[in-house]
This record gives sequence, structure tokens and C-alpha cells, in this order.
Amino acid sequence: MPALLASVILLAACRGGVTASTDAVGDTLHLKYARNLTIVRYDGYTKVSLSDPWNNGKVLHTYALVPKTSGVPGDVKNSGMTLVNVPVERAVVGTSVLCGLLDGLGCRDAISGVCDVQYVNIPFVQEGCRSGRIADCGSGLSPTLEKIIDIQPEAIFLSPFQNSGGYGRVEEIGVPIVEMADYMETSALGRAEWVRFYGMLLGAEQQADSLFDAVEREYLQLKQMAASAQTRPSLLMDKQTSSVWYVPAGHSTVGGVIRDANIQYAWSDTGQGGSLPLPFETILEKAGQADLWLFRYNAPQPVTYAALLTENGAYNQLKPFQTKRAYGCNTATSTFYEDTPFHPNMLLRDFICIAHPELQLGQPRYFLPVSQ
Repeated sequence: MPALLASVILLAACRGGVTASTDAVGDTLHLKYARNLTIVRYDGYTKVSLSDPWNNGKVLHTYALVPKTSGVPGDVKNSGMTLVNVPVERAVVGTSVLCGLLDGLGCRDAISGVCDVQYVNIPFVQEGCRSGRIADCGSGLSPTLEKIIDIQPEAIFLSPFQNSGGYGRVEEIGVPIVEMADYMETSALGRAEWVRFYGMLLGAEQQADSLFDAVEREYLQLKQMAASAQTRPSLLMDKQTSSVWYVPAGHSTVGGVIRDANIQYAWSDTGQGGSLPLPFETILEKAGQADLWLFRYNAPQPVTYAALLTENGAYNQLKPFQTKRAYGCNTATSTFYEDTPFHPNMLLRDFICIAHPELQLGQPRYFLPVSQ
């Protein structure tokens, strides 16, 4: 690699808290929080490796990001890496999370198709689907292949799941699938740091750097503020779905935010990321006496305590139900899923507002008191 080019990359990598170490073949960007993401710059392309969050020591996917203005480097050909020509200007987006991020990066025009549009609470996406400017590509678990072929995307962004068996026929059409495994990071800032990868894909590295720097700064300020609180209430998260109650694991992104908000959490010591499926009896035993109950729901109207009982009469056994200290986030009317994954400072602020009102941060934005 020419010395001047190496110097430029090194200086760019140092901006915004990211440092680079140079070896004989590439420049590795040392990310501060992300544990499942490795980025190495080579002459003519950037190699991005995603660690498999369900199989320790294994790789989920490896990408070679090659500028559209360049030819494919020789060491990329037949390497087994998935080639992505950047910047991506036409994409199918499988989650509302990434729709919100692309909007924040100034890349909304890259959204050519979306999956699960009914869950995307972003006006320009909804309007784009109504007008036909953005294609409705069906379910994220089983996208509509014909729609995807029609819009000729340059990449498809989908979320991987454990033991899912892959992406079916979508893998056969030759369009790179970008696996959005950011949600399996073990810290909120680790997930937010994936914005650097998405910025590289979309030609918005500078915007991504600036966004992450601002999020990190505010998050750490809020964490420090929460640590000064004199009280440390306990918390129960979410509610029962069918016969199972999913709670955030201790090393999930939400579990980390709970910890940084200086809140007691019954599952804080569980070592994995993602969610834990538990029976109601376990919930009642371990967290039935929690001081606070925060949950997410999707409904056209705000939830009430009476409505909760129609879902599950056993909710009245929970202490925060009895003391009327339950807070619900209506994902049908808020932009919780669009905002908080890459702005965990917003979620941390909500938790602190509710758990530590003495710190006088004001009213929560997403989790509102359940109506009587």
C-alpha cells in the first residue's frame, strides 16, 4: 500500500475515537465496543467479517466492499467473500431499524424496497410504498422474490436468526445479502457502533462517525448521571406472548442499558445476548416483586390496566401492577424500533427518567405510564 494512502487511512481511522493498527497487508480498525464486527482496509477494498454470535469462534459472513469506480482486486476474486460494490444506492431493507438509520444518515433515497412495511413507523417510507416509489417486498422472513428482482437492488439487508436455515430463494438471485447481526451485540454502544459498517456500505462514513460520536458522548454522560442516583429500583421487562415471556438477557443490548441506568435486574448475570424465553412461573418467582414494570406492545390505543388483565389475569400478581408502576411503549404509534437501536442514549434516558425521577431529566419519551 502506498505510504501516502496508508497515512490518509490511518488519520481517517483515528477520527472519532477509532484507532488503526497497520500490519503488512491491511489496516485494522479497532472498534471500541462492537465485539462481533471486524473491519480491515486493504488496497482497493475493505474486508468486513461478522462473527457468528451463536457459535463462538466461527464466522457468520465475510464481505469485500469494493468501490464502484474500481475493478475487483485479484485477492477478492475466488476468495469466498461476498462482493459488495459501494456505495449501495438501491437496497431492500428488511427491518424498520435500518430504515430509521438510513434516514438519519441522509441515505433515505437508497431504500428501494422494504419488508414488513406495516411495522415501519416512518412517514416517508409509508408514503413511498403508497406511491410505488418504494416496493413492498412482503415479510422479512420470506421476502417476495419477484418484487426484489423487479427493483434490481444492489444489496438486501436482512436479520439473521439462529437455526433459521438461511434465506431461501432470495439467496439464489445473486444479490449480496447483508446480514444485520448488530442486534446480537452484548452492549448497546456495541450495537450502535455497527453504524460505521453501514456507513461504509452506503458511502456515508463521515455521517456515521459523527452520529456515533454524538450517541456515545450523550450515553456516557447519562450513565454517569445514573450512577449518582441514591436509589436503585428493580425492574421487570416486557410481558407474556402466548405461553412464553421473553425477557432481555443480561448481556443483551437492552440488558446493558438497564445496568447502565443503575437499575436492579433479575437476569443481569445471564451471560448471553438476545432474549430468554421463560414461563410465567419463573417470572413471578424471580421478578414478581419488582418495583417497576416496563413493556413493549403494539396496539391502536394506549394500554390500560384493565386491558392487561384481559390478556392475562395473572398479571395482578405482579407487585408493579398492584402499585400501578407499569409503563408501556406502544410500538404502533412511537418510533421506538426506528430510534433506539442506534441511539441507545434515548432508551437510557427513558429508563433513568422512570427509575430516578429525582435526577430531573423530565418525562420519558417511549415508555409512558399505563392508564388506570
